[in-house]
Amino acid sequence: MDATTKNKIAEFICGDLKEKHPIYRSSFYLSKFFQEVGINEVHDGSSRNPWTSNLINRLSGVDLQKVIIRLASPKLYGGDREKIQLALRTLNEILMVEGLKISIEGVNPILSKIVPNYNFEETSKEDISKFEFLPPPNFDFLNFEFGLAEILKKRWVEINNCIENDSPIGAIILMGSVLEGILLGMFQKNPRIANSAKNVPKQKDGSVKYFADWTLNEMIDVAHEIGWIQLDVKKFSHVLRDFRNVVHPYHQLSNNFNPDIDTCKISWMVIQASFNDIERWIGSSKSNV
Repeated sequence: MDATTKNKIAEFICGDLKEKHPIYRSSFYLSKFFQEVGINEVHDGSSRNPWTSNLINRLSGVDLQKVIIRLASPKLYGGDREKIQLALRTLNEILMVEGLKISIEGVNPILSKIVPNYNFEETSKEDISKFEFLPPPNFDFLNFEFGLAEILKKRWVEINNCIENDSPIGAIILMGSVLEGILLGMFQKNPRIANSAKNVPKQKDGSVKYFADWTLNEMIDVAHEIGWIQLDVKKFSHVLRDFRNVVHPYHQLSNNFNPDIDTCKISWMVIQASFNDIERWIGSSKSNV
């Protein structure tokens, strides 16, 4: 690894730039960080950046990998999403020149090899490289039936894989399935609230439909009526639902619709906003108990 890259990692650890580094580390916390990853070093009171840079440049490849993995770990930041995203963004800016990329699978950082691309004329690939991978929401917080949260986490990672491989249609179809999974899980967990909605979908005989038979359109409308998602999220969720229909080739043909990286950005934020609204509703309902 180039010395310049190592020096940037050292700067990241020290954390002097708030806009690029999630944590500032004083002398005590520098020592604590290295000891947490199994490197028995104690800061000697000298200037922090040169000391850290010297140490990073002396590390073996194995120890350096431990440092990078720890710097990307959501556990290091206590699950703080803003800090996690900042860490991933800055680390990947540093590591790209070395042909490396750090991503999150579940809560585990994964260091993988990539082909670095600094051909700025290739605008489409440049746009994809700028796409910021959002770590999965805390699906476990929703307390769905066993196994569903894990499926949603894996699909979240698959969405990122589709985007990185320039497959926006695959990404959008998966996003629609994640939104549907979140809403269906909420309905199954809260049947009394869901079935009390005025616009609850019904069979021809007037009986309420089983949740599994609800369309995504019906799920979105009911979720808004009972206060799980706000009006803006409802409207954007319907847009994602329509995007998701590109799973049908004739729908794509008739609408002359060719989704791209910008479509993915919009759609991914819709899922995140839906989760945030539902998370707030759950928190509010608990506080009122």
